[in-house]
Amino acid sequence: MRFLYCFLLVIALPALVAAQTVNITGKVTSTDILGPLAKASVFLTNSTFGTSTAADGSFTLYDVKPGQYELVVTYVGYESHHQTILVGSKPIELKIEMHLKSFDLQAVNIVRHPFSPENFANFVKYFLGTSDNAKKCKILNPTAIDLYYNTYDKTLTGRADEFIVIENKSLGYKLKYLLNEFKYDGINQIISYGGQPLFEDLKGSKRQIANWQKRREETFYGSSMHFYRSLMHNNLSEQGFEIYQLIRKPNKERPPQVVIVKNIDKFLAQGNIDSANHWKELYNLTRYHETLIKQPYSANDIVRKTDQPGLFAFTFPDCLYVMYKKKFDNDLTSNVYRPLNMPNYFSTIVTLYQPYAVFDMNGVVISSKSTLYEGAWSHDNIADLLPVDYAPGDKK
Repeated sequence: MRFLYCFLLVIALPALVAAQTVNITGKVTSTDILGPLAKASVFLTNSTFGTSTAADGSFTLYDVKPGQYELVVTYVGYESHHQTILVGSKPIELKIEMHLKSFDLQAVNIVRHPFSPENFANFVKYFLGTSDNAKKCKILNPTAIDLYYNTYDKTLTGRADEFIVIENKSLGYKLKYLLNEFKYDGINQIISYGGQPLFEDLKGSKRQIANWQKRREETFYGSSMHFYRSLMHNNLSEQGFEIYQLIRKPNKERPPQVVIVKNIDKFLAQGNIDSANHWKELYNLTRYHETLIKQPYSANDIVRKTDQPGLFAFTFPDCLYVMYKKKFDNDLTSNVYRPLNMPNYFSTIVTLYQPYAVFDMNGVVISSKSTLYEGAWSHDNIADLLPVDYAPGDKK
């Protein structure tokens, strides 16, 4: 399970969809030294578009595909610059002013924790994931990540002041990830993280590149990005998706998760095995009584248009059950609800923590901490991340 930090009925976006690629140019200057900043990092987050500024502070991002992006500029000692960019058919020119960081008392009191191999191993498991792609991923600078484990509430938290560099030999990317926050809630088993990733293609032989292209397509189909793009284009069925309403009612015989976990720990510490086993039995009780409404939703049932071009909102009652019928889930440990007569299709349960969630035309949810995934998509962590400018068939 994890959070993602990360209405189209259908509205037409001909200028965006049909537009050719464009260049984004600009200049980065300092308001403090009243001059240009050379070698500042400039990139569109979650994409392959990135560069550094020249001696005069200028930069160019070439051949950017239409869509909405977050432009990020970083420079040592300066506050990061974040700006939403909507790319259409016309070139974009930007003037960006950077400000020195203010090292107040609170910032001075930030303490880095000693590197712990155990904490790092758990971070790799929850941040990169446990998929086949994750097995071929490696973090090249592990000590750049500041990690802390709180034994009382079983949380692992982390952050980084510099890019985490990840080599993904399964998908053929080097990923630079500026990690703002990471949290693993060990009681409720929820992973959440937020940051700005930049993708770079790895160099490889023709055979390696062909394998990477194949693996990227396999990863894309059935993913959340594929689903939201299908919502936007109103072609769910054609793309292999079916969506349903899932009604959940809490199991009144099961105490809250935190109560169960705390009691198991308490009685194990006391050596009271019988009481600990009692609470373990309660732990294994189902959390909900679930009913799947067999009438499928259409995209029009859950999508709403917004007043911002390129942004769409989706909302639904209870939970959304997303089924991808072109893949099967062979994970025997999965606890995703399935009716007895339903094949084990690739399935995800989506819960909203806000009245609605917002996604863009690239297929990325941009409303922070608005969705919780259980099932197939909950395993798609950083190792399975594709850049927003990716599309099946890309030979890049």
